[in-house]
Amino acid sequence: MTKYWLMKTEPGCYSIDDLATEDKQITPWDGVRNYQARNFMKDDMELGDMVLFYHSVTSPSVVGLAEVARESYPDHTAWNPDDPHFDPKSPEDNPRWFMVDVKFVEKFSNPLPLKFLRTVKGLEGMELLRKGSRLSVMPVTESEFDIICRIARES
Repeated sequence: MTKYWLMKTEPGCYSIDDLATEDKQITPWDGVRNYQARNFMKDDMELGDMVLFYHSVTSPSVVGLAEVARESYPDHTAWNPDDPHFDPKSPEDNPRWFMVDVKFVEKFSNPLPLKFLRTVKGLEGMELLRKGSRLSVMPVTESEFDIICRIARES
């Protein structure tokens, strides 16, 4: 059964346009260093799950869709001392951090800003809209996913 997710990225680091222009339009979702977000990727995400692609920081918005293209595997960036996500406490024989691969599906013609999403009926309980919610990977209900896709495709 398909599950639904929202994954945040800073567009200056990696954007929906970067994913859309990748050679195979697939990228590893590396560098997640929050245990709850890691657990979602490691324990709950499955091949074919759908992802709302979210640009954070400047003009936070849902900007498109991706799909889980590979289930969780160890995040090798934790072992590279030259990588900004290096974690010396994550040994290769007992990895602490995991990632999934995501594949480009669609870029929305018009981003759906966070301020706007707060006004949409049916999204009141969405984790993204909870005060203080800072997770970079979070579950989304099928209804929330459908509402966002419908609005994005109508605009």
